[in-house]
Amino acid sequence: MNVEILNSLKSLKNQEIILYPTDTVWGLGCDATSEKAVEKIFTLKQRSESKSLIILVSSIKMLQNYISNIPVAVLQLLKSVEKPTSIIYANPTGLAKNVIAADNTVAIRIPNNKFCKELIQQFGKPIVSTSANISGFETPKSFSEISETVLDSVHYVVNLQQEEKNEKSSTILKIEENGEITVLRP
Repeated sequence: MNVEILNSLKSLKNQEIILYPTDTVWGLGCDATSEKAVEKIFTLKQRSESKSLIILVSSIKMLQNYISNIPVAVLQLLKSVEKPTSIIYANPTGLAKNVIAADNTVAIRIPNNKFCKELIQQFGKPIVSTSANISGFETPKSFSEISETVLDSVHYVVNLQQEEKNEKSSTILKIEENGEITVLRP
């Protein structure tokens, strides 16, 4: 795993795209603080920048570096949630402008995947996690379903967990202005 982390870190630091396993489906990743790197993801996916991307952080502490106002109920939820859960937060700071939605929100998840957590901790910054497909095509449920176009368009492919099948996407929750939590995708 150490070699895979080192190779991934090299790509992330060079503002390049990696293809990597997450706690949900295979993801396309890059430095979530670099507009140039994020632009490459949108180009690869042939996706409009008006559609936001999910960001991964390694811990609640890292999350607090980018989201200043996290309700206590959300902090408690993050400590107890077992299913992969992405939460849409308002008013993020320190992230690339093109990962933030038009309404000034961003979806962030703390993954429960050893490789992801270690990679993000060593990188020291959040990374993008968007499904490894061209927009409009079905999300691949396993590494073998990822298209040649995507495989040929990334700088580095992580050589871990390629035999595993993962059919689940994360639950998506949104923190409303009044502090209530709404389920957008169960």
